[in-house]
Amino acid sequence: MSDSARPPSRAALKVYYDARCPVCQRERARYERLSRHDAGVEWWDATEHAERLAARGIPLQRALLSLHVETADERICDGMPAYRLLLARLPGLAWLGWLITRPLVEPTLTRLYDAWVRRRLCRDGRL
Repeated sequence: MSDSARPPSRAALKVYYDARCPVCQRERARYERLSRHDAGVEWWDATEHAERLAARGIPLQRALLSLHVETADERICDGMPAYRLLLARLPGLAWLGWLITRPLVEPTLTRLYDAWVRRRLCRDGRL
Protein backbone atom coordinates (compact mmCIF):
# COMPACT_ATOMS: atom_id res chain seq x y z
CA MET A 1 0.00 0.00 0.00
CA SER A 2 1.38 3.40 -0.84
CA ASP A 3 1.91 5.94 1.92
CA SER A 4 -0.67 8.26 0.38
CA ALA A 5 -3.34 5.54 0.56
CA ARG A 6 -2.69 4.75 4.24
CA PRO A 7 -4.91 6.47 6.78
CA PRO A 8 -2.86 9.34 8.26
CA SER A 9 -3.73 8.49 11.87
CA ARG A 10 -2.17 5.06 11.65
CA ALA A 11 1.62 5.04 11.53
CA ALA A 12 3.08 1.97 9.92
CA LEU A 13 4.41 -1.01 11.79
CA LYS A 14 7.37 -2.73 10.17
CA VAL A 15 7.03 -6.47 10.63
CA TYR A 16 10.30 -8.38 10.16
CA TYR A 17 9.46 -11.96 9.30
CA ASP A 18 11.05 -15.02 7.67
CA ALA A 19 9.89 -14.76 4.06
CA ARG A 20 11.40 -18.19 3.29
CA CYS A 21 9.04 -19.88 5.75
CA PRO A 22 5.87 -21.20 4.07
CA VAL A 23 3.88 -20.93 7.32
CA CYS A 24 5.06 -17.34 7.78
CA GLN A 25 4.03 -16.54 4.21
CA ARG A 26 0.55 -17.99 4.82
CA GLU A 27 0.21 -16.08 8.08
CA ARG A 28 1.23 -12.85 6.34
CA ALA A 29 -1.41 -13.45 3.67
CA ARG A 30 -4.01 -14.15 6.37
CA TYR A 31 -3.15 -10.93 8.24
CA GLU A 32 -3.33 -8.94 5.00
CA ARG A 33 -6.69 -10.48 4.15
CA LEU A 34 -8.09 -9.77 7.61
CA SER A 35 -6.88 -6.17 7.54
CA ARG A 36 -8.04 -5.61 3.98
CA HIS A 37 -4.54 -4.16 3.39
CA ASP A 38 -5.35 -1.01 5.38
CA ALA A 39 -3.80 -1.84 8.75
CA GLY A 40 -0.68 0.26 8.28
CA VAL A 41 1.57 -2.80 8.33
CA GLU A 42 4.69 -3.10 6.20
CA TRP A 43 6.11 -6.58 5.76
CA TRP A 44 9.92 -6.72 5.66
CA ASP A 45 11.88 -9.90 4.98
CA ALA A 46 14.33 -10.21 7.89
CA THR A 47 16.97 -11.77 5.64
CA GLU A 48 16.82 -8.93 3.11
CA HIS A 49 17.03 -6.38 5.93
CA ALA A 50 19.65 -8.18 8.03
CA GLU A 51 22.02 -5.19 8.00
CA ARG A 52 19.29 -2.82 9.21
CA LEU A 53 18.42 -5.22 12.03
CA ALA A 54 22.08 -5.79 12.92
CA ALA A 55 22.55 -2.03 13.20
CA ARG A 56 19.76 -2.12 15.80
CA GLY A 57 21.52 -4.92 17.73
CA ILE A 58 19.48 -7.80 16.29
CA PRO A 59 21.57 -10.41 14.49
CA LEU A 60 19.83 -12.26 11.66
CA GLN A 61 19.65 -15.55 13.56
CA ARG A 62 17.79 -13.84 16.42
CA ALA A 63 15.50 -12.11 13.93
CA LEU A 64 14.62 -15.46 12.36
CA LEU A 65 13.91 -17.04 15.75
CA SER A 66 11.17 -14.58 16.65
CA LEU A 67 8.81 -12.13 15.01
CA HIS A 68 10.09 -8.55 15.36
CA VAL A 69 7.94 -5.44 14.95
CA GLU A 70 9.25 -1.90 14.69
CA THR A 71 6.92 0.91 15.69
CA ALA A 72 6.80 4.38 14.15
CA ASP A 73 8.95 5.67 17.01
CA GLU A 74 11.58 3.02 16.09
CA ARG A 75 10.97 0.85 19.13
CA ILE A 76 11.42 -2.85 18.35
CA CYS A 77 9.41 -5.57 20.10
CA ASP A 78 9.73 -9.28 19.58
CA GLY A 79 7.88 -12.43 20.50
CA MET A 80 4.35 -12.26 21.87
CA PRO A 81 4.47 -8.48 22.47
CA ALA A 82 5.24 -8.10 18.75
CA TYR A 83 2.26 -10.27 17.88
CA ARG A 84 0.15 -8.15 20.22
CA LEU A 85 1.10 -5.00 18.29
CA LEU A 86 0.30 -6.72 15.01
CA LEU A 87 -3.03 -8.16 16.18
CA ALA A 88 -4.08 -4.75 17.50
CA ARG A 89 -4.08 -3.60 13.86
CA LEU A 90 -6.56 -6.26 12.75
CA PRO A 91 -10.29 -5.69 13.07
CA GLY A 92 -11.67 -7.59 16.04
CA LEU A 93 -8.39 -9.24 17.08
CA ALA A 94 -6.95 -6.82 19.64
CA TRP A 95 -8.42 -9.08 22.37
CA LEU A 96 -6.29 -11.98 21.09
CA GLY A 97 -3.16 -9.85 21.29
CA TRP A 98 -4.08 -8.99 24.87
CA LEU A 99 -4.71 -12.66 25.69
CA ILE A 100 -1.41 -13.97 24.33
CA THR A 101 0.53 -11.54 26.53
CA ARG A 102 -1.16 -12.54 29.82
CA PRO A 103 1.24 -13.75 32.54
CA LEU A 104 0.35 -17.45 32.36
CA VAL A 105 -0.31 -17.62 28.63
CA GLU A 106 2.72 -15.76 27.22
CA PRO A 107 5.46 -18.01 28.65
CA THR A 108 3.68 -21.14 27.45
CA LEU A 109 3.08 -19.81 23.95
CA THR A 110 6.65 -18.50 23.79
CA ARG A 111 8.09 -21.94 24.65
CA LEU A 112 5.90 -23.66 22.05
CA TYR A 113 6.64 -21.05 19.37
CA ASP A 114 10.39 -21.09 20.08
CA ALA A 115 10.54 -24.89 19.88
CA TRP A 116 8.61 -24.90 16.58
CA VAL A 117 10.80 -22.21 15.01
CA ARG A 118 14.03 -23.90 16.10
CA ARG A 119 12.87 -27.24 14.64
CA ARG A 120 11.90 -25.54 11.37
CA LEU A 121 15.17 -23.66 11.03
CA CYS A 122 17.22 -26.76 11.91
CA ARG A 123 15.26 -28.82 9.39
CA ASP A 124 15.95 -26.15 6.75
CA GLY A 125 19.66 -26.06 7.68
CA ARG A 126 19.50 -22.43 8.78
CA LEU A 127 20.27 -22.95 12.46
